[in-house]
Amino acid sequence: MPLYTLEEFTEKTKADGYEGVVIREWIANSISHTHTHEFAVHAVVMQGEMWLTRADGTQHLRVGDTFTMDSDTPHSEKYGPEGTVYWAARRFPKI
Repeated sequence: MPLYTLEEFTEKTKADGYEGVVIREWIANSISHTHTHEFAVHAVVMQGEMWLTRADGTQHLRVGDTFTMDSDTPHSEKYGPEGTVYWAARRFPKI
């Protein structure tokens, strides 16, 4: 049974100032090379596993694990042999 429903995760992250949730699906063994985003993120892994690498090291994330990241943080991602699905709430900077 999932840690959250999509509705619960959306409500929780909205209460924390995030603007919406996107469902990210990645194919098996794929890699997203080093990049940044203009938004902060709070995410939960819902299927598979992934490795998130930032300047402070690499996290191995499995179903139910969460991660947060500030905007403009360089990072890369590697997805497991079953692919990966995570829900990502985004918070854009105030202008």
